[in-house]
Amino acid sequence: MKKIFTLAMIMMVMTVSANAMSYTTAKNEALFLSDKMAYELNLTAAQYDAVYEINLDYMMSVNGRNDIYGSWWSRRNVDLQFVLTAYQYNKYRELSYFYRPLSWDAGHMTFNIYSHYTNKHHFYKGRPSVYAHYRGGNNKKPNYYADRRPAHHNNGGGSTWRDTDRNGNGSTWRDTDRNSSRHDNGHLSNNRDVAHNAHGSFSGKR
Repeated sequence: MKKIFTLAMIMMVMTVSANAMSYTTAKNEALFLSDKMAYELNLTAAQYDAVYEINLDYMMSVNGRNDIYGSWWSRRNVDLQFVLTAYQYNKYRELSYFYRPLSWDAGHMTFNIYSHYTNKHHFYKGRPSVYAHYRGGNNKKPNYYADRRPAHHNNGGGSTWRDTDRNGNGSTWRDTDRNSSRHDNGHLSNNRDVAHNAHGSFSGKR
């Protein structure tokens, strides 16, 4: 029984070969990860766009084991700290499948999100508005997201998020109270999809 359980857990996690991910693979994995972050962290539409960009940049920058928790991972955390509220960022750090989305096992990169969300076909949100055209590179620009810091931190009770474009134009988003959008932690847990069919592997070349 223990052996069967161990094999089942292994099959929940998707892996990619030691080669760099292709753009298509990175895009798909960034979308799946960002969708779950948007769901659990209660992201606004503008935050969802930024988080997708940040996750895609990280996925596309990882070329091997040393990159997983190297400078690109640190840059991801800096950028996310710019675009998330203090409450959201602290929760993000508490959830290892968000905070450490990749790990290394037997010569392969592992996508840790699938150990928690086991149905790779289930999404809570639509695609972010930048999904079709963003191809990466913001993590090579110093402090690209610095002007998108949330204007107000409120420990999860709601915040105003200022989205300023590169020309200085902006719009204000209201991050709704977590208690109004979800009844309680049990509601979130009960709606978490625990279906099967999550195993797969990729051998990608950029």
